[in-house]
Amino acid sequence: MFFLRQIQIPHHRLKLLEIQIKKRSRVLFHKRYADSASQRTLKHNFGEKLEVLGKTYQTDHFTNITASILCKVGKNLHNIPNHPLQLLYQRMESYFYKTFLKRGNPIFSSYNRLSPVVTTEQNFDSLLVPHDHISRSPFDSYYLNSNYMLRAHTSAHQRDLVQSGLDAFIVVGDVYRRDAVDATHYPVFHQVEGVRLFSDFELFSQVSDPTSVKLFENGVKDEWKQEKHTLETSTLIGHNLKTTLEGLMRALFGEDLKMQWVNAYFPFTHPSWELEIFHQGEWIEMLGCGVMQQKLLDSAGASSKAGWAFGLGLERLAMKLYSIPDIRLFWSTDSGFLNQFQHKHFNENITYKAVSKYPQCANDISFWIPDSFTSNDFYDIVRSVGGDLVEQVKLIDEFKHPKTGRSSHCYRIVYRHMEKTLTQEEANEVHQLIEAAAASQLGVEIR
Repeated sequence: MFFLRQIQIPHHRLKLLEIQIKKRSRVLFHKRYADSASQRTLKHNFGEKLEVLGKTYQTDHFTNITASILCKVGKNLHNIPNHPLQLLYQRMESYFYKTFLKRGNPIFSSYNRLSPVVTTEQNFDSLLVPHDHISRSPFDSYYLNSNYMLRAHTSAHQRDLVQSGLDAFIVVGDVYRRDAVDATHYPVFHQVEGVRLFSDFELFSQVSDPTSVKLFENGVKDEWKQEKHTLETSTLIGHNLKTTLEGLMRALFGEDLKMQWVNAYFPFTHPSWELEIFHQGEWIEMLGCGVMQQKLLDSAGASSKAGWAFGLGLERLAMKLYSIPDIRLFWSTDSGFLNQFQHKHFNENITYKAVSKYPQCANDISFWIPDSFTSNDFYDIVRSVGGDLVEQVKLIDEFKHPKTGRSSHCYRIVYRHMEKTLTQEEANEVHQLIEAAAASQLGVEIR
């Protein structure tokens, strides 16, 4: 099982880097990047203790979280006043509060401070997803140990909240995934989850003869319904779900918004759909949703009810709504970015205006790979060493030697500072540290 080991960078190498930076009177690396790479990765010995949000966890062979990820835990961008993610969630929250009322009171409750540390069972319901499902792999998720991890989706809280007796709720929180590196992907992003459950009385209240229909049956699963649901149950829940989410998108993007539904697959729902909107000349997928798996509700003690759920990425939505070009900007502390959202009402239409466009620096790295190599391992090292200087990592070439059978990868790493001009010399320094880290941790041989 892969887990990050401490990078051994010679002390004189780091000292030389610090001296060169001071000579140029730059602060770019002095505090954020001139630190030893070993300060941004973790060496995990079995039984070592790891503290996250005030709680201690014992590491084991599953532990693969890095310091660069760990330092993001607890930042909670969605709760920072006038941050674009906070403004967007307030807008969504307002829609649910105003649209769904019972006796003048909102029926949806909102949760924005649930801990991102969850059990593996919470994150991937064993009733629905096989234990060998790819998303359980440490190559895709961040584990504290074999029992605890950083949630990969806010669906991890569905069963617990339903079990507590809730019928309608929305959840927002930070989620963590080992993924590609580019302008739309970041290892930490934010999701919004929504759930609504119905009793037979609630779902069939508008039916002329409610006694003629029922929620459940011992039927057969097909493309329109689950085996436990009647066709009427699945149809009415799906209609309510689609109407709700179309209303949300119109509340965000305007009444004239064009939308379309596309059939999809998700392990927690069936049938499932993705909602696409036509925005700035193209169709864009904005969220996934569906009729909740009845097995999940049964396991949560809500076997007399059926319902729907949806999930969406807050950054993806905010990038389109506010015209933000790069996902790294959400983590920026630059006043040129943040000031554009200060003193704004959440319902205001805001269009981000780039303060400046700093030039890119691009370096290639080629190496022979061992059999155990995965790209996500390399991406994690690039993030840990290069941090937010890295704009994109792209596999540009693969080669297999016809005689030796050895395989080689070539990646192009694009560097760009979000707040100033990055020199090629500075990019080269970081690139060399990435090369050293890849060779030390992954056993690759630089070409």
